[in-house]
Amino acid sequence: MESPLSYYKKHLDIYTAEAQKYYRQMTGLSTLRLLVFVLTIGGVYLFFQQWQIAITIALFGITVFIYLLSRYNDIKAKRNFNNALADINEAEIKIHSGDFHDRDQGLQFQDPKHCYSLDIDLFGRGSFFQFINRTTNAEGTLNLANLLKANNIEDIEVRQEAIKELSHKPEWRQFYSATSSLVHVETPAKQIITWLNSYTSFLPKFIKWLPLVFTFVTVGLAVGAFFDFSVTAYLGYWLLVGLGISGGYLKKINILASNTDKVKDTFRQYAQLLDLIEQETFASDLLKEKQQQIQLDDEKASTIFKAFSRSLDALDNRNNLIGAIFGNGYFLTDLKNSYRIEKWIETYGHKVADWFEVVSFFGAYNTLGNFTFNHPEFVFPEIIENGPTLQAQQLGHPLLNKAKRVDSDVTIAQEQFFIVTGANMAGKSTFLRTISLHIVMANVGLPVCAKLSVYSPIKLITSMRTTDSLTDDSSYFFSELTRLKYIVDTIKTERYFIVLDEILKGTNSTDKAIGSKKFVEKLVASNATGIIATHDLSLCEIEQDLEEVKNYYFDAEIINDELYFDYKLKQGVCQNMNASFLLKKMEIV
Repeated sequence: MESPLSYYKKHLDIYTAEAQKYYRQMTGLSTLRLLVFVLTIGGVYLFFQQWQIAITIALFGITVFIYLLSRYNDIKAKRNFNNALADINEAEIKIHSGDFHDRDQGLQFQDPKHCYSLDIDLFGRGSFFQFINRTTNAEGTLNLANLLKANNIEDIEVRQEAIKELSHKPEWRQFYSATSSLVHVETPAKQIITWLNSYTSFLPKFIKWLPLVFTFVTVGLAVGAFFDFSVTAYLGYWLLVGLGISGGYLKKINILASNTDKVKDTFRQYAQLLDLIEQETFASDLLKEKQQQIQLDDEKASTIFKAFSRSLDALDNRNNLIGAIFGNGYFLTDLKNSYRIEKWIETYGHKVADWFEVVSFFGAYNTLGNFTFNHPEFVFPEIIENGPTLQAQQLGHPLLNKAKRVDSDVTIAQEQFFIVTGANMAGKSTFLRTISLHIVMANVGLPVCAKLSVYSPIKLITSMRTTDSLTDDSSYFFSELTRLKYIVDTIKTERYFIVLDEILKGTNSTDKAIGSKKFVEKLVASNATGIIATHDLSLCEIEQDLEEVKNYYFDAEIINDELYFDYKLKQGVCQNMNASFLLKKMEIV
């Protein structure tokens, strides 16, 4: 089986070569366009006195020039697409080497009041989000962040199947990401939906056929002028009539155009993405459900979006002064295009939110599929109803280098509580985040960093990074108490896995020991499941009184006057602390 790294290297070469091929074709077409332009100008100059021939040459030259320009733009789009694909594979190679800290950190999604997002390095520099995120627009990024924060334990196996299927479609995922990345979207989808839902039409119904009638008259006058020069004067009068009619709606059309100018790139992009979704064959229930969500009776969402995108682009052409004058004067183009846009909004505006949601869904799930593809050694947890909350073999932190990572075998029964002690830097906090990330990843539907995992779904809640707040005039200790109160209240209604790191740090050691013991006793009495890491060895005495509590530790040894960690989880209570040794070793004391 081809490794992810081999796949990325091979496809980087393929797409780079394709982009270079299209660049050579663009250079040839540019030269050919210049030649056509020179020949057309020369032909018009030579036959200037015979205006019918000169016009024919000009029209032919313009037609060929426009064709070559269109062909050039098509080739340029293919080159840009292949460049985007090459960039995707180059980025994956870079991330595979561990270089990902320049990517979006997702800081805007951090929430101190969330159940766990602040505590487990979910967002921020070096975070799980920064490592896995491959979304290319704001809506997809928000969707991904919401999935990671959802704490959703329903339908995990359905999500697993969808993610697993997408992981086996690397080419389709990259095509989707490359397409999405090529258009810069200025206006958020939420703002577009609000505008569409609140839009009120201003054009009367007869505008539907008026531009068509006007066009017929214009063509008739133009044909007449070609054979009889005296008819040309009527073309001038007709131009003024058309400009007068268009001018009556100018102010409202300008307002419409200012709004559509902000959204046209979005609809062009979404039309292409919807087309990719429609054309792909999916087997998993969730992906088929999302694909069905963008289907109307006998119309495809991509076709509907493309039609709207063309109307938006046509209205945008009014910014060309010559086109605006002659287009509106002879063909009422602004009225025609505005009417088409209004009819589209009236017919399909209420469906746009669903279509946007599907696009953002696939943006987020492509990221999850990409993560799964990149880690073929990870396993999807076996989801069970009854049994241990978590049973894992060789469980590790997914962001640590696997060559240096020390994995652990862990079994945590339902309504069981671990007290974990250990020396400084021995691995307690990393272990807490490893367990926490396993729960978050499993609930999302992702594979986890383990050789085997059996999991009974449970929501996660943590208290590991409480801070004081000068703004809220709250001390560290009060902030910590507030967090612990939040945990106690939350677990009253639902089952949660609780992760605590050195609670009650804001008070004296005696008070802390008494308070910590009572708090753990309360959690156990409420049938909670979880882990608490502590330096307070007296807390471990609870194991003697409560069957649900088990003691584990991470050890440190001093060998040849050097501190040594094995980072292995062991049952029992830690006896070797290292603070005094480190103070002396670093010549602090």
